[in-house]
Amino acid sequence: MTDDPHSLFTAWAAEARASELNDSNAMALATTTADHQPSVRMVLLKGHDERGFVWYTNLESRKAEELIATKKAALLFHWKSLRRQVRIEGPVSRVSDAEGDAYFATRSRDSQLGAWASDQSRPLENRGVFEARYEEVQARFDGQDVPRPPHWSGFRLDPQRIEFWNDGEHRLHHRRVFTRTESGWDEGLLYP
Repeated sequence: MTDDPHSLFTAWAAEARASELNDSNAMALATTTADHQPSVRMVLLKGHDERGFVWYTNLESRKAEELIATKKAALLFHWKSLRRQVRIEGPVSRVSDAEGDAYFATRSRDSQLGAWASDQSRPLENRGVFEARYEEVQARFDGQDVPRPPHWSGFRLDPQRIEFWNDGEHRLHHRRVFTRTESGWDEGLLYP
């Protein structure tokens, strides 16, 4: 077994890609408002390394506003087919503009246009309004590359605590927890 939580996560994520039917990179993102009201939603992990776990969103969305205000979040991966989950907690920061641009360029053109057309998390009078905005954006960028909107970027969670949970027979689960210290990672076990 590895003593490095990043290596362990990489191995588990690879197994999940092979066994999960849909979106093995789906994760629950938990945030709170400045007055401690929790909120959780599913987002897609778009990258991970020793620096942290990255996802992208509209910077004017509720989740982005909460991340900017509190600078903290928690993530949860649940891979039902493997009977495993990973919980991750830590501070968040914005990715660089270069990282945001590079990822945005990999998105499908329709997803790029949707990022311009959507006022994510804001009230929508009816679906027709959004569809009309999409058509306007489509016409505006016809025949040219779609640049990343200024209100769209990514966040990186710098993990301070990572827990790996593996299902056990008779609910005797196995839980390994890694906590970041100044000198690296401390590892321990938790009761199921």
